[in-house]
Amino acid sequence: MTNDSHLAAKVVFYALIACWWLFLLTFWLRKRPPRAREAKRDWISLIGLLLQAAAYFCVWFQPLRRKQFAPVIARSPVVGWGLALLSIALAAASVVLVNVAARRLGKQWALAARVVEGHTLIQDGPYRFVRNPIYTGMFGILLATGLALTQWVPLLVAIALFIAGTWIRVRTEERLLRETFGAEFEEYARRVPAVIPRIY
Repeated sequence: MTNDSHLAAKVVFYALIACWWLFLLTFWLRKRPPRAREAKRDWISLIGLLLQAAAYFCVWFQPLRRKQFAPVIARSPVVGWGLALLSIALAAASVVLVNVAARRLGKQWALAARVVEGHTLIQDGPYRFVRNPIYTGMFGILLATGLALTQWVPLLVAIALFIAGTWIRVRTEERLLRETFGAEFEEYARRVPAVIPRIY
């Protein structure tokens, strides 16, 4: 690994660590709104959460077993720096998206799919562009980490696990929203994609 490549690897590694801390602090230190009484909850969504967690484990487990990060960086300093900057930008944008979306959701956010008393169908802020921007941001930080730190095979496995987990969570959460909001949610779902614009 050249000095340039080594520096790129170190920069992206520490930048990603910082982004991950900000990502986690979004949920740990967010201002807690008054507790809302639950109207409905679906614990099946936690299976999706476990799959998403397994995806994150895949992108972090491989680098922890190796002394060098990102084999692409080792081969070409130019490609390495480009990949490093892309990864940092994607991770930072993902953290901002998750933070803004979680703040906008407020008391309605929870680990398991639920509807609370007085639940509203939020359609503004980042929810204008995707129905589940927190999952969009979670996927972005997964992809950024995988591109910078992981071999291709573990990254592809992580992506598959994350897609499966997200599909389960979206299905369970949106089933509750359909039951609660009916035609209003159907119209929203027709206009706005679930997680990634123009794809899903």
